[in-house]
Amino acid sequence: MDRLKITGGTPLNGHVKAAGAKNAISKMLVASLLSDKKCIFTNVPNISEVETTVNLCKEIGMEVKWEKEEGRMEVITKEVKSSYVPLNFSGANRIPILMMGALLGRTKENIIVPTVGGCKIGKRPVDFHIMALEKLGAKVEYRTIKKEQAYFAHAPEGMKGAIVELPYPSVMATENAILAACRAKGQTAIRGAAMEPEVIDLILFLQKLGVVIYVDVDRTVYVRETTQFYEVEHKVITDRIEAACFGMAAIATKGRVFVEGAEQPHMVTFLNKLRRINGGFAVKENGIEFFYQGPLKGGLHLETDVHPGFLTDWQQPFVVLLTQAEGSSVVHETVYENRFGYVKALKEMGAHMELFTQCLGDRPCRFANQNYEHSLIVKGPTAFRGKEIVIPDLRAGFAYVMAALLAPEESILSGLPYLDRGYEHLEEKLQGLGANITRVKAPKEELQLSSS
Repeated sequence: MDRLKITGGTPLNGHVKAAGAKNAISKMLVASLLSDKKCIFTNVPNISEVETTVNLCKEIGMEVKWEKEEGRMEVITKEVKSSYVPLNFSGANRIPILMMGALLGRTKENIIVPTVGGCKIGKRPVDFHIMALEKLGAKVEYRTIKKEQAYFAHAPEGMKGAIVELPYPSVMATENAILAACRAKGQTAIRGAAMEPEVIDLILFLQKLGVVIYVDVDRTVYVRETTQFYEVEHKVITDRIEAACFGMAAIATKGRVFVEGAEQPHMVTFLNKLRRINGGFAVKENGIEFFYQGPLKGGLHLETDVHPGFLTDWQQPFVVLLTQAEGSSVVHETVYENRFGYVKALKEMGAHMELFTQCLGDRPCRFANQNYEHSLIVKGPTAFRGKEIVIPDLRAGFAYVMAALLAPEESILSGLPYLDRGYEHLEEKLQGLGANITRVKAPKEELQLSSS
């Protein structure tokens, strides 16, 4: 039960290297289960989400050599030793559901995976996953085993290519359909697919692995049956979320930070919004420098959406950045209905913001008239004050870190497992930029209380 102690009021300055993308490497590890060939990954982030995914894959039979300090991982699954993922992984993350797509074409056995977990940011049903897998020939059932929920999947007549129509461009449903299609007979067309950089990185990895796969201009991914696989070496793309987070923290604290590895093509929409509020940045050969260049301007309308729209995972720290801008701005969340769970704590720290159930956007979204507080008005500039906060989810966690870096008093953040899922050595990187931040153990009396 570690905590972060942060005393803010100091500009962040210096150089930091963004890690490999959590949402890319975790999916490619599962994708490597498709073949019995060796796969080498570089730029692998040393975070708990990858650790959990590695442990999941080991249960299936994957052999792993992970040089954590070098960011290098070598994996091979010579044979599927088990198609059962223990139920104690239930709720660990959202990766188990992808196991079905990867394993359906590799084993004739029943595939049993626990229910999905991850951050509590709204309903993230698996209906699209199941629909896609069943379209390709799988039979999927939801059962209860020893009071734990699990999914059973098998393909009694084998997987067969089909046309899969996704009602919404869900990233993981797209990835699951792609993985299942790799060994399905014939050709599969996945329409309405997600086009996020992490999905494209998965496609590039699969092409190296031997899969004939390509993307059409109308969000359709075509996949042909693959029987011949090859050894692969693949560099994981930089985490565009982490890169943006350091950039926003630099500007909010009136500092200057060069983020090595930040890739402009993956951050175009974010950089445009940053420019709109007078946030400074300069694209360099091997990264992007972010800096404060004068008072930030409000009056922004921000709407999250699927790629190439504004990423929902940028939204929380960007809201903190908007608290430092002069005037009012509007944020409309269209991806998850419960993404503003962090607002209450920010208001207690001094932020001026109000939630609305109406769609405060250019168009109504799928949460219209459903009583979800999914729009926000932010007024700035805000003088934050220190507070003890419990982190509710990964990206809210960084928003709280940013707010604490702006508050001159001490703030104490608990719930660090959420942060550790997605940020590699966060406190060390922030310390290197001049932040007054330390990780400490909770008092003994609190540890005893939590274990009782």
